[in-house]
Amino acid sequence: MSDDNLPPHELAFAELVWEHQPINSGELVKLAERNLGWKKSTTYTVLKKLCDKGIVVNYDSTVSSAITRVEFAARRSQRLVDEVFDGSLPRFVAAFIDHRRLNDDQVAQLQRLIADYRG
Repeated sequence: MSDDNLPPHELAFAELVWEHQPINSGELVKLAERNLGWKKSTTYTVLKKLCDKGIVVNYDSTVSSAITRVEFAARRSQRLVDEVFDGSLPRFVAAFIDHRRLNDDQVAQLQRLIADYRG
């Protein structure tokens, strides 16, 4: 994927695809009109942009995602860690929980996650 920093309108469109895939492009036009207030030309313009970015595919008039919503979120998160925290996941986690108290269950979940990745 070439770009994970989508403008809000492209992200809203990607969400429609993730939620309704696979979907016929004609049905997607109707869905975008209903949910986003877009005209057909706008839908196809944004569809092409997301295809070019490797987020969705349009094959034989059927649109589906090229990556999952979780994969997309993971890439965005990794970019944030890289850009803001110099790639340091511990610094990111420390900043994230700085003003929060973790309950025992959350601490246990994090410890299990770390143990799973160690093994």
